[in-house]
Amino acid sequence: MAKSSRFRSAQTVTVLAVTQLIGWGTTFDMLGVMGRVVAPDLGLPNEAVFAGLTIMMVVSAIVGPATGRWLDRYGAARVLSAASLTFALGLLLLAAANGIVLYAGAWIIIGIGGAFGLSAPAYTAVVEREGANGKRVIAILMLFTGLSSAIFWPILSLLNEAVGWRLTFLICAALQFFVCLPLHLFALPKAIATYVDGGTAEIAPVPLSKAKQRKAFLLIAAATTISTFVTFGISPSLLEIFRQSGASPAFALQLGSARGILGISARFLDMLLGRRGNPMLSAVMGISLMMMSFVIMLIASPSTPLLVTFVLFYGFGTGVMTVARALLPLALFSPREFGLQSARLSLPQNLANAIAPVIFTAILDRAGTGPALAACAVLAALSLIFVLMLMALVRGARASESAVLNIS
Repeated sequence: MAKSSRFRSAQTVTVLAVTQLIGWGTTFDMLGVMGRVVAPDLGLPNEAVFAGLTIMMVVSAIVGPATGRWLDRYGAARVLSAASLTFALGLLLLAAANGIVLYAGAWIIIGIGGAFGLSAPAYTAVVEREGANGKRVIAILMLFTGLSSAIFWPILSLLNEAVGWRLTFLICAALQFFVCLPLHLFALPKAIATYVDGGTAEIAPVPLSKAKQRKAFLLIAAATTISTFVTFGISPSLLEIFRQSGASPAFALQLGSARGILGISARFLDMLLGRRGNPMLSAVMGISLMMMSFVIMLIASPSTPLLVTFVLFYGFGTGVMTVARALLPLALFSPREFGLQSARLSLPQNLANAIAPVIFTAILDRAGTGPALAACAVLAALSLIFVLMLMALVRGARASESAVLNIS
């Protein structure tokens, strides 16, 4: 039985790692390399092209709460399969774009696919198959999916040089249809968590009253929304930040790829910790490292050692925070609530992320790296405050429970 369980977990991780890697690499991460290539051909400014990410996130935010209900009704495998089809259609339309109308329409469709297929639905698929033990499996999954930019940035760059951006997008659509769709339909193990866990699926790991649950949800939403605003906003412009700080195009690409690899090392630490890991402590560490990276860039003169130090702190910090963000709902709410709460959290996160790429691109193009990095530092500090408030709330709830148990 133990071997069978391990095989099922490995199969789940393998399928979702491949499809999430392709999902992120061919959508959100794509513009980090392709955005400034597509813009002149379509006759659009950079902000308009990166607004595709804004459209994607707004649409994903709108569809997110409905996705939570569909996950509960139909299961993650069917929702993820719908995502693969939707992504393929959006990428085909993107390859055919000849102006702002088709370009925006493509990103609307990709946004629907993002709600169906990125992050929360994949983590829900894990919890459906693992129950409360899904924490470690999610960390393992994220260990692989964090490679999306590190893998796809060089691949997309090479494809663009070889066949041009339109054929590159067609290849991305083919990956969704011929790789991701069959894996979601036929390769995911059957969901068993609802049957195995039984009543334990309703038990929350932290004893919170209804009022405190709402407060905890709001604190999680605030902290994760602000942190993702920073990371999603700066990610498409990271290569440009490196270039404006003195890096050559080749070195900037190396630094960008190294950032992804460092994120993987942080996720590997979470995987090793397994059940012993604490998502709230991870969030504190991740946000603190991000904040330090921005401060270092602001107070020191641009140089190669400075850029390497920034990538070390920022890459590891974002990797730790990405895992914490995914696991915080499972650390505070019951497994049965996980999909719904994660989908609810996607609404404020995606709305904030929708405007982040455009804002950071505009700041970077018009004011330079200094103001952009200063904004990141302030927002990271604010996110850290909300996480510390969440920790205080949980500590108080556990102290109250201990006092009640001692009295009884």
